[in-house]
Amino acid sequence: MAEQISNAAAAQTAMQLFLEEHCASALESLLFNPSTDDDQDVQSLEIDMHELIEFNYELAMLLLESPSRYLPLFNQACVSAQRSLKESILTNNVATVNQDAQVRITHLPNHPVLHRTRVPGSDDVGRLLCISGTVIRTGLVKMMETHRMYACTKCRGTFSVGAEIEQYNYIPKPVRCLAPGPDFCNSTAFAPMDPSDEHQRCVDYQEIKIQEQVGRLALGTIPRSIVVILERDLVDKAKSGDSVTITGVVICRWRPVVAGERPDISVVIRANSIQVHSDQTANISITDELRDEFQTFWTEHSAFPMRARDKIIAGMCPQVYGLFYVKLAVILVLISGVARCDDAGLRVRGEAHLLLVGDPGTAKSQFLKYAAKLMPRAVLTTGIGSTSAGLTVTAVKDGPEWQLEAGALVLADRGLCCIDEFGSIRESEKSTILEAMEQQSISVAKAGIVCKLNARCSVLAAMNPRGKYDIGSSLTINTALSTPLLSRFDLILVLLDTHDEQWDTRVSSFLLSGSRQTEGTASEDQWSFDKLQAYIAYVKTAFQPTTTPASEQVLTRYYQMQRQRDSLNAARTTIRLLESLIRLAQAHARLMFRNKVLLADAVMAVVLMESTMLSASVLGVVDTLHTTFPEDSDLFYSELEKLVLQRLGLEHLDGHTET
Repeated sequence: MAEQISNAAAAQTAMQLFLEEHCASALESLLFNPSTDDDQDVQSLEIDMHELIEFNYELAMLLLESPSRYLPLFNQACVSAQRSLKESILTNNVATVNQDAQVRITHLPNHPVLHRTRVPGSDDVGRLLCISGTVIRTGLVKMMETHRMYACTKCRGTFSVGAEIEQYNYIPKPVRCLAPGPDFCNSTAFAPMDPSDEHQRCVDYQEIKIQEQVGRLALGTIPRSIVVILERDLVDKAKSGDSVTITGVVICRWRPVVAGERPDISVVIRANSIQVHSDQTANISITDELRDEFQTFWTEHSAFPMRARDKIIAGMCPQVYGLFYVKLAVILVLISGVARCDDAGLRVRGEAHLLLVGDPGTAKSQFLKYAAKLMPRAVLTTGIGSTSAGLTVTAVKDGPEWQLEAGALVLADRGLCCIDEFGSIRESEKSTILEAMEQQSISVAKAGIVCKLNARCSVLAAMNPRGKYDIGSSLTINTALSTPLLSRFDLILVLLDTHDEQWDTRVSSFLLSGSRQTEGTASEDQWSFDKLQAYIAYVKTAFQPTTTPASEQVLTRYYQMQRQRDSLNAARTTIRLLESLIRLAQAHARLMFRNKVLLADAVMAVVLMESTMLSASVLGVVDTLHTTFPEDSDLFYSELEKLVLQRLGLEHLDGHTET
């Protein structure tokens, strides 16, 4: 359709024709599912902007340029289309026209003018655009009066006055009679009508605040925030910490003018549609070519799987020499295991947690920064200055009411939270993250607000030991962390900077040469940052590994051995140790590009757990800092497997193959 649109009536007719041709099924759902308080999804009808552009380009441009004028016409056209469809249906006694149906515009064209990553300014007022961000604050759901009815005492006529959303929904008192009629009534005597049908003139109303996504900003840029107004069925669609895409109209808002005071004008967005992104890999494009490339990579290395794995690990933080086990552990934490939920609703987390305890200069902060870059959703914070409210939830007073503002753990939901200088957090504030690390949620009871927020994130923390690390003492004494907090970390790697002349020579040569090529790999074999990022995002969604009998025997036997020597490290040998082993084995299976946890995955989970100081009962004490990439990865693993199975008393599993 390419007819000329000359006035509002022609525009509304074209909109109705578009709805009847492209949205017939959605119109039927509006007719046969009348809106109720329990089911609000039927109050709106989504329109794909690309379809509207193909149908009538001029109409689409008018909607983009003047949304405040043409969006109400679209809502009226939706009601007219419902009436027209009802008349054409024989069973019209069942159909009910939804008078309050709202048209929601989605999928705007991918153009920098329409799709924004930065907060819009005053030049964008009146435009329809799309912005992506993270919800950092949600207000209470309130009732907003859309219009108020007045009755004239002179002509007995009635008229309505609408709320001005630009003045915080203020309804101004009319100065003269506006009642329709043949005679012009200029009376100033009128009164509000009885609010007996007040619920018919009120809609749900909520304000949220979204912040620019930190990962899309330039280095050193402070993220800005903007208030978004949600109405009708859009309320309660997003919670604090959610990543959302808002399509709406940019408007100016100010308080009612008071004599002698300067008006405070702010820019806000009146949302037309909202999309919540539950999948945090949406920002990473995984094409079919990449999937084929990953599949081909593992097919070519099917005879030497450990060599292929080490090529992937070599792309992790290549500017750091050695630290093979640390790089493997960080990648496994980023991939994590599989969360499971039973019939009773009890959820066991799949996200793994890692604590790096080490002397200064052991590259702890480098791993945290690199891991935060790899994850599409990550929050990097420092323990110094971080309060319990900053890590969890802050109660903020905005005007007369209180609102909750999300902290680091909530903002990192379905992502990664990196906490540097973990030991600098006060002991009373460390206890606030106990619930977030195990139950993956944060319960809030502040300022009269009681709720529960999701914090389904992996925690990657780094800290220095308390004084000089004493090998003869337990982790609790060396780290000054409580037993409940230590037991929540799946892995605790201790990096001790002992004097090793041979190691110092190799590190010095690596730094002075300026090379960033990891030892044991050629430059063409090392994976790039983008490829590694896409691989981690792909295996997290493509594989849901399940355990096999051989892997279960290894993990169970190792757990039993640790329980028998409970006196050495009571903080680690709880039932959480077995859950941690399962998560690490599942993550290793994902890293190896498979859906089953084989014997090799269980052995590597045991080896990594042995890297934790004072838990070494199978391999002895492992110097994690001075580990390098093996020259022959598969031969190195076969020796490790024989040693682990021998110490566990499971020699019969040696050479066991699973399908």
